[in-house]
Amino acid sequence: MKLTRKLVLAKAKASDLESVKKLNCWGCNLTDISIFTQMPNIELLTLSANSITSLSSLSTCLCLSELYLRKNMIPSLSELSHLRPLTRLRVLWLAENPCCGTDFSQYRLTVLRCLPHLQKLDNQVVTEDEIALAVTEGEEVTTPPASIQNQFSNNGLPDTETENDLLNYNMEETNKIREELGMKPLSREKFSSPSSPSKRETKPTMRKTHTLDAVLLLLQDLDEEDLHVVHTATQNRLQMYTLDSETLKESQPRQMTADIQQ
Repeated sequence: MKLTRKLVLAKAKASDLESVKKLNCWGCNLTDISIFTQMPNIELLTLSANSITSLSSLSTCLCLSELYLRKNMIPSLSELSHLRPLTRLRVLWLAENPCCGTDFSQYRLTVLRCLPHLQKLDNQVVTEDEIALAVTEGEEVTTPPASIQNQFSNNGLPDTETENDLLNYNMEETNKIREELGMKPLSREKFSSPSSPSKRETKPTMRKTHTLDAVLLLLQDLDEEDLHVVHTATQNRLQMYTLDSETLKESQPRQMTADIQQ
């Protein structure tokens, strides 16, 4: 199962991904957590009792301080290389994953060699002696070869699935806004997948549509004074377009005359 934007916002009771700082997704049967590449401000994350195999999507969560991954399907400690950039990470619970193996002592030293800033690992306090021993006794963790490819394929799932999810979400949210503003809903053709070769030309149109809807929605929150400011700015903008259009019209006959004379 893929963790979607809609599910995150519902669980966190938030309006946007960047505002989410705490999230509990215990036991949600998750396999795809690529959504976290869009959540740089997450601080506490519970992902225990899922089916997660890769941690590559967490490498950009630089504010993360507590991460709970118990009972997942993480195959190798090499996945910890994706957590190295997370210098604020202090608590990690990784137990009961295939990567832990049977040698608990060696597993613990290897994790601490890779992540020496941890203060608690698997619900046990990390000591200074352990950190010192990990430098010499812990195994060196290297980046898994397939991790670069996985970052671009959303934990192994096809890109088209991610685009379709985003497509459906954008269509639903945009039409909801248009309905509130008394505007007609847009058809699905207006939300063509940007990856489709025959529809790539519609991407600027999509962006412009979303921008217009956002501006119109924001107008509802402005008071009279603010609306006058917007009105003035809009008039100035329109005058610029008018001047540019007139200048272009004037320059065309001159250019034609010059071409004839040459």
